Amino acid sequence: MTEADASLARGALAVPPIRPEYMQDTVAGQNFGVVQKPLTVWQKLGNQAWLRKALILAGIALAWELYARALDNPLLVPPFAVTVEAFWDGMANGDILQKVVTSVQLLLRGYAIGLALAMVFTTLAMMSRLGSDLLDTLTAAFNPLPAIALFPLALIWFGLGDLSIIFVLVHSVLWAVALNTHSGFRSVSSTLRMVGRNYGLTGVRFVAKILVPAAFPSILTGLKVGWAFAWRTLIAAELVFGVSTGKGGLGWYINENKNMLNIPAVFAGLFTVILIGLVVENLIFRTVEAATVRKWGMQQ
Repeated sequence: MTEADASLARGALAVPPIRPEYMQDTVAGQNFGVVQKPLTVWQKLGNQAWLRKALILAGIALAWELYARALDNPLLVPPFAVTVEAFWDGMANGDILQKVVTSVQLLLRGYAIGLALAMVFTTLAMMSRLGSDLLDTLTAAFNPLPAIALFPLALIWFGLGDLSIIFVLVHSVLWAVALNTHSGFRSVSSTLRMVGRNYGLTGVRFVAKILVPAAFPSILTGLKVGWAFAWRTLIAAELVFGVSTGKGGLGWYINENKNMLNIPAVFAGLFTVILIGLVVENLIFRTVEAATVRKWGMQQ
């Protein structure tokens, strides 16, 4: 090979070969790299949480109705339709509504006092070791104690009235909220704590501006648990001890109709308790959650 041929060969290797462009028909119709794809109607409906929950409730109601019809014993389990009819009758004559107002008023008073005491205990616990030891000891001692077990003592100490029920409600709320709040405070990262210290925050200001926002998911869980405990304690107290407020609430309504063997009204009272629980969870707590932890990006 001459020097000219070698130079020509080197030049050919330096220039890459040009390949003719072509397109495969099997790839042309594919939607590769699609960033946004329109959802189908079923997918849009499936993304609605309220619709999924409504279907679950409808399934429970249907199962209730079918089981009651198959059992055919209204003294044991009245059909769902009969229970709803008794509920509307109780709402129309104002009986259930009056009992709901009485129960909710008592519940809110005990719940508010329990929350206030829980915040005092948890604030003291974060400000000093003695406060932390005090909260740990009291929580370990009194949290396992059923609130309804204290009701006989409350009747001795406070008599037959609102104070007795409020006392046991405070007990049922206080330790659950304090335990969750204190756990949330302890889980706050050291970075956030140092940020608060660098800004000169101490004591109550440090708790309010650093710990409470950072631990709010745990606090919200404690609020939910405390509400559930207080609601169950109230109904149980009225069921066991009857009228202690002079008017009686939902628990007394259930107990009274049970004694008269008005079983549809008993189930209507239970149905009212369930409805209130659904409203509080899905309207109040969900709204608070959306405005706080979800907005702050602290929960998926």
